[in-house]
Amino acid sequence: MNTEQKLRKTLSERIMILDGAMGTMIQRYKLQEEDYRGNRFKDWHVDVKGNNDLLALTKPEILEEIHYQYLNAGADIIETNTFNAQVISLADYEMQSLAYEINVESAKLAKRAAAKYMAEHPGTEKFVAGAIGPMNKTLSLSPDVNNPGYRAATFDEIASAYYEQVKGLIDGGADILIIETIFDTLNSKAAIYAVNKYFRDTKKERVPVMISGTITDASGRTLSGQTLEAFMISVIHAEPLSIGLNCALGGEQMRPYVEELANIAPCFISCYPNAGLPNAMGEYDETPEHTASVVGEFASQGWINIVGGCCGTTPDHIRAIAIEMKKHQPRPLPVLETA
Repeated sequence: MNTEQKLRKTLSERIMILDGAMGTMIQRYKLQEEDYRGNRFKDWHVDVKGNNDLLALTKPEILEEIHYQYLNAGADIIETNTFNAQVISLADYEMQSLAYEINVESAKLAKRAAAKYMAEHPGTEKFVAGAIGPMNKTLSLSPDVNNPGYRAATFDEIASAYYEQVKGLIDGGADILIIETIFDTLNSKAAIYAVNKYFRDTKKERVPVMISGTITDASGRTLSGQTLEAFMISVIHAEPLSIGLNCALGGEQMRPYVEELANIAPCFISCYPNAGLPNAMGEYDETPEHTASVVGEFASQGWINIVGGCCGTTPDHIRAIAIEMKKHQPRPLPVLETA
């Protein structure tokens, strides 16, 4: 069986577990500028602290350790640390030339952690999802309030950036690609285009693609203004393994949108909420037990197939979620009517 067939078989039998936040875990190490730079970039001409994707080259042991903690907590799928690893976002640090290398190394790190875990736990199978974030430039909105027609990037520029990222992730060994935290569907369409073009160009077997959008507030819309149903219809042509929601909201706030998606999507459903809403200091206080109980209710309603955590979640959250999910059956795929 190929990866897609393995995942579909498992998803029909049980709810699969995605990992939790990478940034939250990196913050625990209290890294300083010199940690981000390492020896290789000790003379880099701009500050690089905060460029978490760079850690694949300067602190790989930390990323591998975090991946392993999530695997140990029960994650079936771990995401690469590549949320901003494309030329457009890396331009903030003038590190565009490193995009391909970072993606390759990040995928290799995650694969190494998965291989280590599987060797220590024979009979288990773990998967690596290449994380493709939303980018820091948007195609649907102008960054200039005085010029609503202005765009900071073109579709071709964004698609090209994603193409290089996809190439790096696949060359590094990613089993899945996950286009996530989508707030602008046009950006995600550029990512989907890049994925399809890469596999068309290389004639390689296409890996499964997961898609996850972000509802930004109580309006029930993405930042670029789409309703959830409109978002789903806009991306379903990609034939994703799953479609879902992550970030911006905690599980309790995400509830009506997960229910809506479960009622309309023809594919598997993913959900990885934040650990509640941030407090006044921007930190997340929701306990693992509470997060697990919220997504446990989603599971009891038959709404989800893949569940994990986003901002503020830790291996403890994932462990609690994994234990909770053992009580529930996965959402069955809907039977679509044919004309």
